[in-house]
Amino acid sequence: MQNAELARAESLITTIPDYPEPGVLFRDITPLLVDAAALRAVIDAMIEPFAGRFDVVAGIEARGFLLAGAVATAAQVGLVPIRKAGKLPRPAASVSYALEYGTATIEAHDDMTPGTRVLLVDDILATGGTIQAAHELVPALGGVVIGTSVLMELCALGGRDVVGDVHALFEV
Repeated sequence: MQNAELARAESLITTIPDYPEPGVLFRDITPLLVDAAALRAVIDAMIEPFAGRFDVVAGIEARGFLLAGAVATAAQVGLVPIRKAGKLPRPAASVSYALEYGTATIEAHDDMTPGTRVLLVDDILATGGTIQAAHELVPALGGVVIGTSVLMELCALGGRDVVGDVHALFEV
């Protein structure tokens, strides 16, 4: 039953060509989020390989927040938001990383107990820059990354080569 539910969930993800700019194929997950059964199947599958091995979920801004909050609730653990620079009132740690043209920075509060086991959650693995930066940020906060779970991997962009082992529900 789970495979059929996941196949249905995947079918709800739509591709929007040329958004936000020409040549980009944007993966719109909002139709999946609206469907309770599909969302539950996705959340359960994102947790499954890591069940019982993490103390908190770290969600990466912005769509990663949506999934991470649901994962944390289903797993009955806490949530650490990883934000873009300048969005937090008291960032404790930050990591900058390279983009295709320029750099970006992510930040998080220092609310974890040292040694906290962290599951990173995001919606899409593309080039891997943001997730790799999150892998650097969590230890700076005293946490230990035990794994990364994403909804979808865009394989052609090579993110797995940057971040290593990632649990991706869907690959395109």
